[in-house]
Amino acid sequence: MHVMRYEPRTMAKKILLVVAAVIVVFVIVVATRPATFEVKRTAQINAPAEVVFAQVNDFKAWSAWSPWEQLDPTMKRTFNDVPAGVGASYHWASDKDDVGEGNMKITEARPAEHLGIDLDFLKPFEAHNRIDFDFVKATEGTSVTWKMSGNNNFMAKVMGLFMDMDKMVGPDFEKGLASLKTVSEGAAKKAADEKAAADKAAADDAAAKAAADASDAGVDAGTP
Repeated sequence: MHVMRYEPRTMAKKILLVVAAVIVVFVIVVATRPATFEVKRTAQINAPAEVVFAQVNDFKAWSAWSPWEQLDPTMKRTFNDVPAGVGASYHWASDKDDVGEGNMKITEARPAEHLGIDLDFLKPFEAHNRIDFDFVKATEGTSVTWKMSGNNNFMAKVMGLFMDMDKMVGPDFEKGLASLKTVSEGAAKKAADEKAAADKAAADDAAAKAAADASDAGVDAGTP
């Protein structure tokens, strides 16, 4: 009986060839992944577009509705001198990997219509994405669309083989929009109540003045 023997070098070469082939296939598969990504969610909010826009246009207001603001109560927040609108920026830093460090800057603002934000992640990984909010006036309130988009580099494409960006970020957008709805509708109700109170006060003052004028006119008419 003839027994086949494999030299160690021959076996090693075959193993290396198999590994190389697997790597090549893996790289090809990764290369075919989408070059860009987009995550988008929409919600209906029963509040004027101007009111909803104001909650997003001011980074200091995000603590009331952003789904990520509560992940680390000790997170360091830094705002620049621009209170809202184009040029306003917000930097955050946390020791928690799911929060990390990054910066947002408003680069486009059309009141009650559109808001564009440059989103830069610094830690635990670097990424540069775009955030867009669109506000469309509806019959009852406002339709708000929150979108994040960006380019997929090689590592992002690799990660995309094992995780779905839409399933990862989408639920956070939904949670954030639900909170934005609560905050905006509360702000709209408060504004409406304050206006109603101011209108009533103005009407009462006008009525009181009219009564006073009528009383003075009656006294003048009775004066000999």
